[in-house]
Amino acid sequence: MQAETRVPELVPIRHGRMLVSPFAFYRGAALIMAADLNSTAASGLRTQLCGDAHLSNFGAYASPERRLVFDINDFDETLAGPFEWDVKRLAASMIIAARENGFSKKQSRKAALAAVETYRTAIRDFASQSILTVWYAHLNIEDALVEYEATLSRRKLKQSKSALKKTEARLAKARSRDSLQAIGKLTSVVDGNRQIRSDPPLIMRLDDMKDLDPEVMRTRLGNLMQTYRKTLPSDRQHLLDHFTITDIGHKVVGVGSVGTRAWVLLLEAGVEKEALVMQAKQAGPSALSGFAGESQYHNNGQRVVAGQHLMQASSDIFSAGFALGRWVVLDTRTTTYGSYVTGKCPR
Repeated sequence: MQAETRVPELVPIRHGRMLVSPFAFYRGAALIMAADLNSTAASGLRTQLCGDAHLSNFGAYASPERRLVFDINDFDETLAGPFEWDVKRLAASMIIAARENGFSKKQSRKAALAAVETYRTAIRDFASQSILTVWYAHLNIEDALVEYEATLSRRKLKQSKSALKKTEARLAKARSRDSLQAIGKLTSVVDGNRQIRSDPPLIMRLDDMKDLDPEVMRTRLGNLMQTYRKTLPSDRQHLLDHFTITDIGHKVVGVGSVGTRAWVLLLEAGVEKEALVMQAKQAGPSALSGFAGESQYHNNGQRVVAGQHLMQASSDIFSAGFALGRWVVLDTRTTTYGSYVTGKCPR
């Protein structure tokens, strides 16, 4: 059913990625799980759901203040619904990931129970706090690591030394992710000009796509950027005005999202190394909408933006904006995960 609204030639890539492993299938099966969850008991308590709260959709990213925070980072399926659905999807993902990594059934169960217990105790703590305290709550991952180490005995600390070093190395890598890294990964300099690096069919420059008119697409995406700009606060409009789109590419992203239009936009400021890589991504209704109810928002872009702002403790500075039409996502790729806006999706 979802394949009907996707780029036909990309659908086999989505299926291929889902076939890699049970966890990869699980990542792309938000609709299937929503159907399963719809038949389970619910307390009647509804909240803003991620809609796809599996293990791989959590991670570390840099906040605008350059703190390294741990949070959820995918809102394609976000929608109001029974709070249990996110918790169950996360717990199931813990079991599947643990099995895939060779852990025993007992260890897998223990990991899932620990995740659910942490959720339960965190909610209990939030219930005793003021609204503003909860609103500004976030998990600074470096502080959390220090607190965790303080709970370990000398023997446990010694046993965990290697794992802790690996964790610190991963944090250092996450801390180093910025726009320059994305530019180095996704672009290259050809004849003195920077352009999107082509890697068909996963990444294709607009000029190399035979099924679309490059000039028409440039006009549409340029109009989208102008619409997007109007949704930003005035200071960020001023910042964005320093940059101009110099190249456009099409990128295959994720697992569940494969087959949707995802444009990569290279913006340059005319100064060496001053550039942004932004992403414009199409999507349709939430996979939960057939079971949890339709979105209260006028379009799916507004749904995603509002859901992100409600759920994410610290969002990218370019995360803003509502507009009519099919939704797209723009992210600056200055952090591990970026920002969302909306607009009419160029086909």
